[in-house]
Parts: sequence; C-alpha cells; structure tokens
Amino acid sequence: MSRHPSPLLLSYHAATELFRAGEDTPRDFLERSIERLEAVEGTTRAFAALSIERARVAADAATQRWREGRPLSPIDGMPIGIKDVIETFDMPTGLGSPTSERYRAPRDAACVFALREAGAAIVGKTKTTEFASTFPTDTRHPLEPSRTPGGSSSGSAAAVGGGVLPAALGTQVIGSVLRPAAYCGAFGFKPTFGAINRGGSHDFQSQSCIGAIGASLADLWHTVFGIALRAGGDPGHPGLFGDAEPPKPSRPSRLIVLRMPDWETVPADVNRQFESLLSACSAAGVQLLTGAAHAGVAAFEQAALDMQALSFELVGYESLWPLKTAAYHDAWGLTQRMHDRIAQSSALGREGYRALLNRRAALRAQFEALVADTDGIITLTTPCAAPIGLSNTGNSKFTVQASLLGAPAITVPMLEDGGMPVGLQLIGGQHRDEALFRTAGWIAGL
Repeated sequence: MSRHPSPLLLSYHAATELFRAGEDTPRDFLERSIERLEAVEGTTRAFAALSIERARVAADAATQRWREGRPLSPIDGMPIGIKDVIETFDMPTGLGSPTSERYRAPRDAACVFALREAGAAIVGKTKTTEFASTFPTDTRHPLEPSRTPGGSSSGSAAAVGGGVLPAALGTQVIGSVLRPAAYCGAFGFKPTFGAINRGGSHDFQSQSCIGAIGASLADLWHTVFGIALRAGGDPGHPGLFGDAEPPKPSRPSRLIVLRMPDWETVPADVNRQFESLLSACSAAGVQLLTGAAHAGVAAFEQAALDMQALSFELVGYESLWPLKTAAYHDAWGLTQRMHDRIAQSSALGREGYRALLNRRAALRAQFEALVADTDGIITLTTPCAAPIGLSNTGNSKFTVQASLLGAPAITVPMLEDGGMPVGLQLIGGQHRDEALFRTAGWIAGL
C-alpha cells in the first residue's frame, strides 16, 4: 500500500523504552525538539508563544522519574503544543486576532492542566486562524512552505508534521484537526463530542471538540487519554471510553465506503490509491458497503451534500457573542471579514437556529442507525494535497461530517498526491473512539 506520512514525524511513545533503559531521556528528547524548532520556525511560523524554560523544568523532573522507574504517565516529559484558542496561565491566548493578542488567562484550561498533571512539557502556543475560523494565519506547510498547512489548527499540524513536536492539541468544529493533520502528513483525532473537557477553550460551539495531532496513533491515544483520565469530558458527558494502553489493532468486520460531496474533484491517482486500499481490505475479509449497493449508504451520501452549509450556519450563529463583543470593544482590531460574518449570521434569528438544530438532530439519528452494525466509515480526509498559496486553508467538505454528527474520526497518513500527503479518514459511531483506534491501527498496517 501507499504510505505518505511526513518523513519528519517524531514519536515520543517510540522513545519511552529508551528512557526505561537509560539510553535516552525526556530532557534530551526536548532539546532535540527545541533544536528542530529553532531551525524551522523562521519558515513555518507555527508558534504564537513559547515557554521553553518551563518545558525544560518539566522535562528534567520527568527525566528523574523515568530514571527511577516511576513516570507519572506515558506522556511524562513529552513536548507538546497547545492551540492558541486554549487558555494557559503562563502564555497569552491570542485567538489569532489582534483583539485578543494581549489576553492572558489567570488559569490553565482543563486539558492543559491535565497535561501538566501527567508530566507533559508544554513548549508553546501554536498558531490558529482568526478566531479558529476559515481565515488563514501566516503558518506555512512544513514540507512545502509554498502551501497552506490547513486550519484552523495550523500551527499544531505544522509543528507535528515538521518534526518539532510529537503531539499538539487542536480544536475542531468543521475540520480544524483532521484537515491540517492530513495535509501535513500526521495522524489526527477528533473525539466523540464532549469526550474531552473543553473548559478554558474559546472554541466552544455546539459541535466543537478538543482534539490532537500526533506522530503516531500511540502518541495520539496517550495524549487524549491522559487528558480524559484527569479532566474527564465536558460537564454532563461521560468522557472518553477506553484504557490507558493504546488500543491494539483489530480487523474490522464491516466498513461503509463513503464518497463525499465533490468526490469528482479527487485526482485520479488519489482515487486509484483509495480503491487499492479498499481492495486490500476486502481481500482481508472486510465487508464493504457502498452507495451503489446499499440504499442506506446512498441516502446518507445524499444527506452529506448539505452538511457543510448547515455547519457554517450553525457556527456562524453560535459565534455571534464573541464576535460582537470583540467588535464593541475593539472595532478597528476586528478584521472586516469578521464584521461581515456578524452581519451575515445576525440575520438567522432564534427560530432559524432552532430549525438548524432539528436538522442536525435528524442527521445524527440517520447516521447512528446507519453505522450501528458496522465498524464505521472509511473515506478520504481531503480530496487532494494541501493547496499552493496561503490565501485559504483548503477544502473542508470531507471533514465536516464527523463534526456535525458528533462522531469520532481519525486521519491516517497513507496516501499521496504528487508527492504530498493525503489522509485516509475513519469515522465511527458516538463513544466508539477506542474501537476506531483499533480499526485505524489495523488499516495503518496494511
């Protein structure tokens, strides 16, 4: 099978046996990360703020614990980045906007404090698009600087794909974890809605999630489970299900093949690679359900045509409060694009918003019924490689479904388009995150 992860990926999980054997240390691992950061940051521009000395203190403490055989967690000492919409007490939380660049929270977000409790070495805040929207920041692709890294978790993807960090937190309300992870040749995970506590995150909409981008599936799982174990899920939600150890690969029995809206834009060679992967799954005994042969799949493919527009309307209405207050207090600092978004979204009104919520609820019920007796959906994360230029963050039509549906999704760097990464996407039923990791591990091994 094709393989196209970033050649620079730096796994922390892969180094932990060396820590135990005394052949490497978290402090040395961190110093290599810092050296890489200093070499590439002038080009990739992945970071909004850095906390190097605090990270060194954390790595030194972790080094001692690993040496004594008592690490706090599998991510004890792991260098990690935090998307700059998530609060940290020691660095500003700028939200990618001039209106917030001086904001400094008096606390850590729930996920950040959980990482500190697990011993992680928080290196810095990674750049985001303006208010985690579709409007790009200046971060560049780590493999080809003329291209976008995607967004809105732009800096997190560039830092992981560029070999600076083994993992970084992102947030997703449309495709802001999965798309940049796929573009940058990394693994990405968007959990079931509510599975990771969002307290202290400014990306708060009704389908937003804390997610992660990582150098491996194990790095991803250790990061998100480390948070869930200590901070739980959103209030009123049961949190992430699973155990501390990364789920072992397991062959799925049945997968739904979903061809997303605008599938005709997928380059012929990418489609050929996707079909080859499906053939490998089928040859291994996986039953594949397609829209051509299954009425339920065909109906869902039709329903998926409207999911991006529906999500944009929902998110626009739910973003009115932070944007309006930003405009009121700093009208000149807010870009014209955001003023235009306020005007457009204000026209919806309460009744229009309620109608959108009802449509989403119906789509979620349709989806859960479809995937109930399967291991989930297999599709592409993006139709093609990251676009050339920095004027936009790429196509989100293939990633919005998991967000709208509140479902877990993983992108695996397995395909390529002209030598650049393209991700394979897996989507599961709600709260079946652990099972989705098992499927992803098996497919990654094909």
